[in-house]
Amino acid sequence: MPRHIALVPAAGSGSRFGAQMPKQYLPLAGQPLIRHALATLCAHPRIDRVVVALAPEDLYWQGFDWTALGPKLMPVHCGGASRAASVRNGLWEIAGWARPEDWVLVHDAARPCLSAAMLDTLIDTLADDPVGGLLAQKVADTLKRADGADRVEATVPRDAMWQAQTPQMFRLARLADALDRCPDVTDEASAIEAAGLRPRLVAAGAANLKVTWPEDMKLAELILQTQGTDA
Repeated sequence: MPRHIALVPAAGSGSRFGAQMPKQYLPLAGQPLIRHALATLCAHPRIDRVVVALAPEDLYWQGFDWTALGPKLMPVHCGGASRAASVRNGLWEIAGWARPEDWVLVHDAARPCLSAAMLDTLIDTLADDPVGGLLAQKVADTLKRADGADRVEATVPRDAMWQAQTPQMFRLARLADALDRCPDVTDEASAIEAAGLRPRLVAAGAANLKVTWPEDMKLAELILQTQGTDA
């Protein structure tokens, strides 16, 4: 049976966030932001290893105690200048001990509200899929395309529009090959699409938000509190 390996690129500086340290280490509900997703991944029985691709010069990681997350956690200082480069470098590390047919689940360090139920849905849905896929949410809002002066140029039909999330789950060898051929992408599914394949969209909800701006932190904390209450 193929294994399921999580890969979390965490080499970014979080410059858009405007903080004095990388966004993934900012405190959220009493823990570094990245720890929430890592805890979910490490605790899930179907995830065999959790690889974190850190920047080579990262000195923040060693300032926290990660031992409670258990033996699955594998930090590697192999991050690159972009998300795609960090993922590709992480795949090189994984390829040293994993099999080509193993599944790799790439997850954003800044998506702290990932739940075990979301992982179950993704893994179950894609178990026999020939391509792989990603968590995503159908677009609910009306979409406007702007011109160069920030005026509405057109209204875009939203019926077939989805907002990509993570994890994005693909076979190790296929994803590595796709990123080699198309390195300048913003997510893994785009590289798979460029290879002529059609990833599966697996419906998720708004709770799986990405922390991009400072105001997102409070919303993420509220979601985490709700998840804890539901548990």
